[in-house]
Amino acid sequence: MSLDKLSPAKGSIRNRKRIGRGNATGQGRTAGKGHNGYKSRSGASNRFHFEGGQTPMARRIPKRGLGTGKFNHMQKKSLVQIINLNTIEKLGLDKVDVNVLVESGIIKKANNPVKVLGNGDITKAVEISADMFSKSAIEKIEKAGGKVIYQ
Repeated sequence: MSLDKLSPAKGSIRNRKRIGRGNATGQGRTAGKGHNGYKSRSGASNRFHFEGGQTPMARRIPKRGLGTGKFNHMQKKSLVQIINLNTIEKLGLDKVDVNVLVESGIIKKANNPVKVLGNGDITKAVEISADMFSKSAIEKIEKAGGKVIYQ
């Protein structure tokens, strides 16, 4: 077999339907596009956001929020930074405050409130100053002989 003997399979190739070439062809006059109307015009195609005349989604949804495409309340996020007792235990210091936590890289910002939670145990007496404490954290700190200071 050689390349000049190759041909497509029988029935796989057909002539293109030539529309709009007179009434005798069966596709003349309106060329299969019906009568008048938007889609009968040349160059007519729906815009991707067109919804058949009903109010589009982009105009129905609220124009507030965080830009996620749905409504979100504009309330400020809770910026409380959380620390557990086991993290403070690992520091091994006698006094722990916000500045110490920022320097050690445990929290990111000194001006945001800090809350100490009671996850883990504390064995050493530590003086901890923070904005908020959980009940279990206060109990564990005072049981170990430490001190809780509210800023």
